[in-house]
Amino acid sequence: MRSNTITVSAVIPLYNGAPFIREALDSVLSQTEPADEIIVVDDGSTDDGPAIVEELALHHPITLLRKPNGGQSSARNLAIRHTSCSHVAFLDQDDAWYEEHLEILKRPFTQGNARRLGLVYGNLDQVDRKGRLVQQCCLDENVSPQPKRSLRDCLRHDMFILPGATLASKQAMIDAGLFDERLSGYEDDDLFVRMFALGVGIVYLNVAVTRWRIYAGSTSYSPRMARSRTVYFHKLVELFPDEPRIAFFPTRDAIGPHFLGLLTGEFIAASRSGDSERLRQAWEDIQQVVSVMAPKVRRRMGWVRPIIEATSLGPFSSLSRRAIRHVARDVFRELREQEKMRQWTGDKLQALLAPVPRTP
Repeated sequence: MRSNTITVSAVIPLYNGAPFIREALDSVLSQTEPADEIIVVDDGSTDDGPAIVEELALHHPITLLRKPNGGQSSARNLAIRHTSCSHVAFLDQDDAWYEEHLEILKRPFTQGNARRLGLVYGNLDQVDRKGRLVQQCCLDENVSPQPKRSLRDCLRHDMFILPGATLASKQAMIDAGLFDERLSGYEDDDLFVRMFALGVGIVYLNVAVTRWRIYAGSTSYSPRMARSRTVYFHKLVELFPDEPRIAFFPTRDAIGPHFLGLLTGEFIAASRSGDSERLRQAWEDIQQVVSVMAPKVRRRMGWVRPIIEATSLGPFSSLSRRAIRHVARDVFRELREQEKMRQWTGDKLQALLAPVPRTP
């Protein structure tokens, strides 16, 4: 077994994170295996967050980089380019690492057993705004499969490889093109799916290494997030087009259903709240997604389109929600049936290929 030495830069993008940045940095400074470098990137904050970092930097080796506001992608990319360390461990400003975070995530790299290893990630414990535990190992309950073993696993659902629970090779991220600075949402999924497609080795450790803080302010809808989702959808369609000659349909069978599910939820939430602009954008995006799906899905959406457009707002809005749920439910039911058939076919093939026991 060979042993590899790596150096680690802890990277935290900061934007108006004064309520949480001290806790985040304390968690980095409390590691059983310390980071070789700590970088905080101030992404144009207007609160006291940078002053808190400067205060801590008087007593600890923390580098504070400053830039105009451009989003997490540009902040992370600045730190990646700045560091001389071989690996980067990300942390969001409102999350925190457990003490053994780096010790655990470094092991697969230092043991040197995984081929072309470029990314190691762990599970997360969900906490609320006050840091109280909500759920342990929350990836265990998520529909997105872990670890990722196929492109379909990466495209059919959100990746749920959270940057705050990852340790990544700097060179592997550079080779994949770094974070897409057009994205403010889905930028982590975008990078990690590109790394998977390049054949970068990815290891999942099913142990909680990060406290993942979820609260109203961290998950609220924004037009910027909606635009980012649309950009990401079109990017995936371009990167992974259907190839009928080899019966490979990543867009039709994975990307389309994935985004139809996301946008169905978005449409229903906008309809219930009466947010006409959010509703208009969700409906426009749904039609773009349906256009890349199977002909029968396009036909079904065509049948219910007049109902949706006539009733999406006002006293009969429940009819539009029911109509769009009907189309989405049919799509997901058929996908489940396909998955069962795929699993059955795989089990039968495995049985056929199994060695026949010899009769004595």
